[in-house]
Amino acid sequence: MSLAVAIQMDPIEGIDIDADSTFALALEAHRRGHGLYHYLPQQLSLRDGRVYARVRPFEPRRDAAAPARYDTAQRIDLATMDVVLMRQDPPFDMSYITATHLLEHVHPETLVVNDPAHVRNAPEKLFVTHFSDLMPPTLISSDREEINAFRAAHKDIIVKPLFGNGGAGVFHITPDDENLNALLEMFTSLYREPIIIQRYLPEIRRGDKRIILIDGEAAGAINRVPPAGEARSNLHVGGRAEKAALSDRDKAICHAIGPALRERGLIFVGIDVIGDYKTEINVTSPTGIQEIDRFDGVCLAARIWDAIEARHAATRRPPEA
Repeated sequence: MSLAVAIQMDPIEGIDIDADSTFALALEAHRRGHGLYHYLPQQLSLRDGRVYARVRPFEPRRDAAAPARYDTAQRIDLATMDVVLMRQDPPFDMSYITATHLLEHVHPETLVVNDPAHVRNAPEKLFVTHFSDLMPPTLISSDREEINAFRAAHKDIIVKPLFGNGGAGVFHITPDDENLNALLEMFTSLYREPIIIQRYLPEIRRGDKRIILIDGEAAGAINRVPPAGEARSNLHVGGRAEKAALSDRDKAICHAIGPALRERGLIFVGIDVIGDYKTEINVTSPTGIQEIDRFDGVCLAARIWDAIEARHAATRRPPEA
């Protein structure tokens, strides 16, 4: 099966070819003989009900200096593509949301991964609240009295923006910290949305586990350990990746959320687990597959493409009589 695949992502130039999950997906697609086309989100256009993108056909190469060889740019109707990978990085802002609306015009006739409507409806810190029994105590609010009451109940808390990403704006407020009011004032000046407050989980010192689910099934994990003096474990702020196995609790969490992911067309998902608690469900542009591949000797990009190809084939089957 040879597919025409458009990848909506940030510029390929300058990516870390040894860590970027989209690059791994592109390499596997090329290995399978799929045709690849790259475009930026701002190169999307909707005209007279048709969605166009100014794309560059490309061939990925594991070469840090030149990770892609491009052909001449062209304007295409995305309805002529078989698959669109929506893989640009957050922030999950109105630009991101607009792109999901545009891609709805071609999905599912052109298979968009992940399903754009459900990406829009599943912000990572909000979708997770539909599984509140798997989460640490959590408050989403702008109400100072509610926030102060939550802190009084749980003492040691984490405060972060509702639509932040990559660990940006995450603060650990200890019981004797006097900066909460000033922090709330800053958040109010920067964001119109409520903020999210969670009970601090001391298990973070042992790591924040990133688990990859493919079409609702757990496929592998890494543990991200924060550096000394840091409450965040994100790799780009100094977190250290370690090999990780799935515990019984991890498997139970994945089993609980897997059907909901599958039903929503969320094929490639990353969840974050600290201790016994799930803290986020990332459906926008999850990462971690190259690190898991190296630790476990697997190829998650191949499994993801198996799932994409199966879903693509299913959408083209004639309806049963």
